[in-house]
Amino acid sequence: MEDRTIPSSLRGLKSKKVLGLFFILAAASCARVRSLPLPLVQTGLASWYGPDFHGKATSNKEIYNMYDLTAAHNTLPFGTNVMVTNLDNGKSVVVRINDRGPFVGNRIIDLSFAAARVLGMVGTGTAPVKLEVLGTVSSLPSSPACCVQVGSFVVEDNALALQRTLQEKYDGVYVSIFRTSYQTYFRVRIRAGDKNDALRIAERVSAEGIPVIILEER
Repeated sequence: MEDRTIPSSLRGLKSKKVLGLFFILAAASCARVRSLPLPLVQTGLASWYGPDFHGKATSNKEIYNMYDLTAAHNTLPFGTNVMVTNLDNGKSVVVRINDRGPFVGNRIIDLSFAAARVLGMVGTGTAPVKLEVLGTVSSLPSSPACCVQVGSFVVEDNALALQRTLQEKYDGVYVSIFRTSYQTYFRVRIRAGDKNDALRIAERVSAEGIPVIILEER
């Protein structure tokens, strides 16, 4: 299979067009996560793949969308949700496995561009990560209340610092705590009245160069 490398044109990419596409498509992929009884934890090197594969079929026959929160893994079942944490900066993101790979060296997961951007590893191309298997996807209610997630950290102080910064400009900024069998995650979020409100907030935050995800508020 073709080596998935980083086009130089995308290193450090921060265009408003890409930012907008990112948060809108992330909103369309919202789903509940059902935890598995015995989560799997794996550590190793992550990479990401983007435009060379955008619009092509993945291993599970979906069309790869580099702006969605997905990833390739060699053994995990398709549809599995995985919490990926960048061990260099403590940032984390949940991705859904829909492809096979990576097929280079000792890498353990190949992330979409959107996921890599949330983890702050687009420029470096690779990063040491921890994977924790969460479970599979189930559908959301038809009209969920939404929020805008601005960051997810394993270090509480980092989340609180971002919360304080955002509170200067936005109302309803809070830290949501998510615990698994192995780790506690501190997710910085902004409450939104509905999906349209969430999109407006996401556009403002994204315009500042901060990657965001629109989620069901829980």
